Order: sequence, then structure tokens, then C-alpha cells
Amino acid sequence: MPTVNLTYREALRACIIEEMEADQNVFVMGEDIGRYQGTFRVTQGLFDKFGPKRIIDTPIVEPGFTGIAIGAAMTGLRPIVEMMTMSFSILALDQIINHAAKIHYMTGGQAKVPLVVRGPGGAANQLSAQHSHSMEGWYAHTPGLKVVAPATAEDAYGMLRTAIHDDNPVIFTENPGLYGVKGDIELNSGFSVPFGKARIARQGTDVSLIAYSRMVSVCEKAAEELEARGIHCEVIDVRSLLPLDTETIFASVAKTHRAVVVYEDWKSGSFGAEIAARIGEQCFDELDAPVARVGGLNVPMPYSRVLELECIPNEANVIEAVQRLN
Repeated sequence: MPTVNLTYREALRACIIEEMEADQNVFVMGEDIGRYQGTFRVTQGLFDKFGPKRIIDTPIVEPGFTGIAIGAAMTGLRPIVEMMTMSFSILALDQIINHAAKIHYMTGGQAKVPLVVRGPGGAANQLSAQHSHSMEGWYAHTPGLKVVAPATAEDAYGMLRTAIHDDNPVIFTENPGLYGVKGDIELNSGFSVPFGKARIARQGTDVSLIAYSRMVSVCEKAAEELEARGIHCEVIDVRSLLPLDTETIFASVAKTHRAVVVYEDWKSGSFGAEIAARIGEQCFDELDAPVARVGGLNVPMPYSRVLELECIPNEANVIEAVQRLN
């Protein structure tokens, strides 16, 4: 199988193409994904390759096309819904939370909803308050959904395949800052990454940095600088929020005895707070310091680039949090 160096967006596209070629039941729908080829160009070239019946341009009606996708999934198709931004999925919360997440349970297992809802989540470059939400914590609060946030091109490729094959609705969030990140992908290999299994991105002994999505690379850069200062950080890429691999997280904390949870979402009430709470409950006797959190500022995202950067966690914030623990 050929191994090629692809960007995160190209890895997603490659997986979609492979799955659509392998299964006629897989199709994509969303706003401007066809002739326009997608706002972030993940669906570039797919309209010409598969045509309008499988790459479906929709009106700007998130509740409508999400509901259509749920119905299609219940009848045996495998829709991939692209949200132009996951912030817009707020409009489809009723369909996703009250229907997609609950239909299997409320039908006593008679109906399945093999649906993937994917798209950019988190801040891009000056997209302002209504286009910069990190929605993963909202969805990870909901039983019946699976929620994943891959941090690398390889995981984007492998986890999207897992999502498409899953018989449950999957929220697949892609940080806009990752679309240009590259990785080596073995195409047409059937490679997949299981949900519920975290990745040790960097080994360390002094403190565990626990993150997902783009904050993994922020933690890796912070760990490099802290290494020069004699502090050896272990970086855990959560990958999958629901299901959550607490075993890997707890094992890391038991080794380092300190933990910093890093996430782009608002600091208050986020999924990062959930991870911190579980560490506090289950690893209390292992901790030599309180669990620290580094999250986004609790304000609507500003349009100004200078202010936007102040709201998003960075390497300096992570380094400061680690130093407070030592």
C-alpha cells in the first residue's frame, strides 16, 4: 500500500473517498460541500467524482438536513454530515441530542443511527464569536453519542474510518488549526484507530499534560521547552472523549504524580473539567499537587486577532501551570 504525506484535511478526504468507493451506502451532505468543495476544502473534488446524489449540497437549514441524515441512517444508509462549522450544529441540537442520541435506546435496540457529524470545531483565524465554539464538551455530556477529537493527520484518517463503520452516532470534531498539519498515511490499508483508547504522545516522569485536538501539539511544544528546564512532561492525547480512556490517563498520573488538563474550550464547565474531576476522584492518593487546568477564557471569542490569541491557551500558559505545581 502506498504511504504518502498528507495534510489533516487531505487525510480526511482520502478516508471519505475510500469508504464511499467501498460502500454505496456512504454519502456526504452539508452546506457548500459540492460545487464549492467545502469551506475548508475537505470535500474538494468529491462532487465531480461521486456526483450530486452522494455529495449533496444542502440549504442553510442545519435542523433539516441533520434530521434527513438521521432518517437515512435509520434505514441502512451511512451519512456523513459536514457542518460548515461545529458552531452551527447548535441549530441542530434537538435532532442530535433528542433524536440521534436516543433512538437506539428508545426503540429497545430495534433502530440504529450510524451517523457521522463532522466539521471544524474551535477557533480559526478571526471568525469571531459565532463561529469559534468548541462544541465537544456539549456533546460528550450526552449518553448515546460518541465524541472524538483527533489531533494528528494519521488519527483523523483512522478515526474517521472507525466513525463511518460505527452503528452509533459519532460527533467528529476537527480543529481548524489542524487542517494543514501533515502526517504519513498508508492509503487503502483499512487502517483504523479505535475509540476509547488514548495515545501517549510523549513519555515523561514529572507531570502529565492531558489534552485533545490542537492542544496536544501545544502541550508537546510546552514539554520541549520544559525539558530544557529539567522538567520531563508526559503528554497524553485523549483522542476520544466519549468513550474516555481513563485507564491510560490514570496510569500516567500514577507515574508522574502531577496533572495539567489542557483544552481550548471555555475553562468553566468544559469536558476538561470532567477529566480533572475524574483524576481528583480516582487518583487522589497518587497526586502530589492539585490537578491544574488550562482552558480558554470565559468570554465570547473576539474578532480582533490580538484579543483572540489572548483567549486561546498557548505554550506559555501550559508552562506557567506546570511551574506552579513544582
